[in-house]
Amino acid sequence: MNQESKGKTFLNFAHRGASGYCPENTMAAFEKGLELGANGIETDVQMTADGRLVLIHDETLVRTTNGAGRVMDLSWDEIRTKDAGSWFGSEFHGASVPVIEELFELAKDRDVILNVELKNSLYPYPGMEEALVRSIREFGLESQVIVSSFNHYSLAHFKKLAPDMRTAILYSAILHEPWTYAALIGSDALHPPYRAVTAEWVKEAGKHGTVYHPYTVNDIATMQTLIDIGVAGIITDYPDRLAALIGGGAGTGVR
Repeated sequence: MNQESKGKTFLNFAHRGASGYCPENTMAAFEKGLELGANGIETDVQMTADGRLVLIHDETLVRTTNGAGRVMDLSWDEIRTKDAGSWFGSEFHGASVPVIEELFELAKDRDVILNVELKNSLYPYPGMEEALVRSIREFGLESQVIVSSFNHYSLAHFKKLAPDMRTAILYSAILHEPWTYAALIGSDALHPPYRAVTAEWVKEAGKHGTVYHPYTVNDIATMQTLIDIGVAGIITDYPDRLAALIGGGAGTGVR
């Protein structure tokens, strides 16, 4: 299968960047993802105490940096000095937690789609949606960003602020007719766990103009099965494996 399928480009999302090879949600991971054939980057956004949008999955710094504390309680100046790479490997010592502007700068002149996940299910982060809309518009990336979240109230709010931008519902259960629910809040795509996808559901969603981008798929056989049943994209820690299947260039590799 080629990247062009039925007139649309198959999306190879590097999950938190090429997180199978680099520390997640760092510029090294994002750049590696593109190098390995990804045409999409998935990332997570939290908000600092002084209102900056930072790219980190967890609500605290503990797991992926040498720091501690909640993102929401710390300023950007406090977070930017933390080492976000050494936990993964000594060669990444000194990597930092990026702000969203760094990723947008990387993407603005490239043919790449950004999946920005609002991590506001545990803490609401008032004003996060407005801040993200402003930043996307400042960089002119309206057509290159898909905003997703497990917080569907947040997605509905984002869509009201920016009806011209795409959103996707993230979910972990097996929902009944998720395309109907997505339409209710104006979302364009479904981001389920890959086990919650069938050929029948993909076909039915397509009739309603809704596409599937399942997560997090690292097994080549599973990737091929999902491609064969018609998903529009896949979120993976190993974009080179997927690129090899869809004709995106890079060969497979295992860390």
